[in-house]
Amino acid sequence: MEFISNSLEDTVKFAKIIASKLKKGNIILLFGDLGSGKTTFTKSLAKELGVKEIVTSPTFTIMNEYEGVVPIYHFDMYRIETLSEIEELGFSDIINSGEGICIIEWPECCIEILPSDCIKIKISTLETNTRKFEVEGI
Repeated sequence: MEFISNSLEDTVKFAKIIASKLKKGNIILLFGDLGSGKTTFTKSLAKELGVKEIVTSPTFTIMNEYEGVVPIYHFDMYRIETLSEIEELGFSDIINSGEGICIIEWPECCIEILPSDCIKIKISTLETNTRKFEVEGI
């Protein structure tokens, strides 16, 4: 699946499409350069999944948990250098529990310990306000 977003409104529409296809236990991997819109997309997706609170990037906390229709676990692995750093958070327990939906930004550092059936979303910047979303596994 491929989607071109020319605005924040388009990204919200795309998040709504993705949210309608998700179920408890899904793991979403977000790939893209700095500023490509990973957190913006996550905010829209979380809202579609019933999160009422403000969604922020967990860059320094590594994980934020939100209550929606199911628990939402939002990880940012940008600063992670070793897998032991995320294991202290109970990362494997969370992603293998099937109890919520996990959204992982910068998943490259942990890809080898993730299930093979993750949903992969690559976000590319085409122009200042234009993004291309390429989705696999949904």
